Amino acid sequence: MNKNKFYWSLQILGWSFYAIINIIVANIVLGNQGTVAIWYFPLITEAVFFLLATHFFRFISKRLKWIYLSIGLLSIRVVLSSIIIGSSIYLLRIGVSFVLDLYGSESLSLANILGNTFPNTLVVFIWSLFYFIFQYFDRYNKSLKHEAELHQMELNNLKSQLNPHFIFNSLNSIRALVDENPIKSKTAITQLSNILRNSLTTDQNKVARFEDEIKIVKDYLSLETIRYEERLQTEVVIHPKSYDYYIPPLMLQTLVENGIKHGISKLKGGGSLSIHTTIDNDQLKIQIRNTGKLTSQNIDGINVRGLGISNTKKRLKLIFNNKAHFRIINETPNTVLTEIILPKV
Repeated sequence: MNKNKFYWSLQILGWSFYAIINIIVANIVLGNQGTVAIWYFPLITEAVFFLLATHFFRFISKRLKWIYLSIGLLSIRVVLSSIIIGSSIYLLRIGVSFVLDLYGSESLSLANILGNTFPNTLVVFIWSLFYFIFQYFDRYNKSLKHEAELHQMELNNLKSQLNPHFIFNSLNSIRALVDENPIKSKTAITQLSNILRNSLTTDQNKVARFEDEIKIVKDYLSLETIRYEERLQTEVVIHPKSYDYYIPPLMLQTLVENGIKHGISKLKGGGSLSIHTTIDNDQLKIQIRNTGKLTSQNIDGINVRGLGISNTKKRLKLIFNNKAHFRIINETPNTVLTEIILPKV
């Protein structure tokens, strides 16, 4: 059911129920069925007046965009509108009752008008309260949905930047092997196909299983070990509970690639890269250490030379908000530490 149908269903059912309650009360007060029947018409007419008046009130409030007003200004408009609608409906019901000869002139006394206008005003005010509460929640949900869509678009854009970047570097690694070692190049192509197949499935989601991501990293390190031979030494130590966690797709591989590209590849004698994970306070801590040294830093102490680092920071912010932590520092004069701390999702 769309919102318009839902609104009219509530309007008709709500004011029908209001008319029925008034008729029941009239039966109880007047007691005599013969004399009560004629009272049904003004009571039913009053419910119709309420339906039309509240619908007109809704039309005006939407046209003038009251939902965007401050609570103070909106409250003043709602109270004044409730008083005007409540008193108008009472006067309309009195008009119908005069035609049916149900009320005398005493019904137009100030005491009667005030006494009967107040309940009508209260009814309209309660209707307005429910209406604007619904509108505020609807507006809030729309803003959340819009924000989520923007975040998803940004995440997709970030992932689309990573894939060509990763493929380009992997193909460069394989190209270096084709002439000098065809057998190893075939093995490398198989490993690359495994990585691409995994990345295609995980790329559809904003998070992926840590187990799948570490497999991609191991294949990538195998590719790089073939390329660098004895110049690259690797170590991977994974805490068993790490496999219960989820991380952004290709994030881990990108950070490992960053360590090799900006650290080890620039050293004549090569170096080492290690990946260690631990669980602390129900959080996954991933530490990547590589031989090398940071030479350019921004004011937060984060190296931003490549796409991978800035991309990682944005993705962690979008997915985990402020619950994830990232840093990259010179742990020793010859060792760079990249550390990510992730909550469990």
